[in-house]
Amino acid sequence: MCFLKKLFIAILFISVCTLSACSYFESGNIQNVGFLVETDIDENPWTQTGYEGMQQIEDKYQVDVMYKENIQSMQDVRVAVDELAQDGVNLIFGHSNMYGEYFMELSDSYPDVHFVYMNGGEVKSNVTSLNFDGHAMGFFAGMVAGQMTMNNDVGIIAAHSWQPEIEGFYEGVKYISPTTEIELDYLNDWNNTELALKVYEEMKEEGVDVFYPIGNSFSEPIIKKAQEDNLYAIGYLTNQTELAPDTVLTSTLQHIDQLYLHITDLFDKSELQGEIYNFDFQDEFVGLGEFNETISDEFQEKIKSDIQRFKETGNLPNEDNKN
Repeated sequence: MCFLKKLFIAILFISVCTLSACSYFESGNIQNVGFLVETDIDENPWTQTGYEGMQQIEDKYQVDVMYKENIQSMQDVRVAVDELAQDGVNLIFGHSNMYGEYFMELSDSYPDVHFVYMNGGEVKSNVTSLNFDGHAMGFFAGMVAGQMTMNNDVGIIAAHSWQPEIEGFYEGVKYISPTTEIELDYLNDWNNTELALKVYEEMKEEGVDVFYPIGNSFSEPIIKKAQEDNLYAIGYLTNQTELAPDTVLTSTLQHIDQLYLHITDLFDKSELQGEIYNFDFQDEFVGLGEFNETISDEFQEKIKSDIQRFKETGNLPNEDNKN
C-alpha cells in the first residue's frame, strides 16, 4: 500500500510538471513585456516606432505588453519597474539612454527581469545596451548632401554633440565636395523644436541649402520649413520622404521596431546577453531611405554600390581610397 501510494504521488508529480513544462517551453522565456518612454508614446517618430515594435512583439508572442509613459526620474522608474514586475513582466525596454543608469541601479533587486535600453555603455548580466552605429549612415547621407548642394553650404542641426552621425555626415560631404562649408549646431536636447527652428533660420541666412536635422522631435518641423523655403533636407530615423517628396533627398533609417523584435527573439531563446550590442548596415537595422528623384540615377547607383561594398568590407569610400 505504501508502495502504491508513493507510485501514485510520483505519477501525479510527473504529470503536473509535464503540463506546466509544456506550457513554459511553448512560450519560451518571455512572460510579459514592459516599455518605458520619457514622453507620450505618440509625441515623435522615435517613440511611435518603438511602440510599433512592441505591437509586433505582442502579436508574435501573444503576451501582454505594458506601457509606461512620461517616465523620467529615478523614482518614476523605480515605481514603474516594481509595478511591471508584479504583473509578471520579465523583459523591460527603456526607450532612451537615460534609463541605463536607472536600470543598473535597480537590476540587482530584480534578478529575474532583463532590462534593455538604448545607446549606453553600462551593462550587467541582466542589463543590455543597444547601439545604432550612425557613422556610416551619416557618411552616405553626407555624400548625398554634398552632391546636391547648390550653394556649397550644408547644415547639421543635432540634438547632442556625441551623435556619431555628425562626424560621418561631415566626412561624407567632404568626400564628395571638399570645398563645401558645413555649419554645425547642437541643442543638448532631443525635444527643443523651438530652438531647432531658430538655428534653422540662422543657417538659412548663412546660405545653407541642405539641412540634416538629427533629432526625433524636430526633424519633421525642419523638413516642413525647408519645404516652404524650397530647400533640401535629409530625413532622420524613419523614411520621411512622404512628408515633403520634393524636399527630402533621402533619410537615415534606424529600424528600432525590427530591432526590438530581434532582441525579444534572443531573449526568448535564452540567448540575450548582458552586453553592448552594436548594429550597422550589415545587420539590416540601419539604412538609407528612398532617394529623391532629382538625384541622378548614376549617383544613386554609386551610393548603392558603396553601401554594398561597406557591408562586405567594413570600409567607407574614403577609407578605400586611403588603402
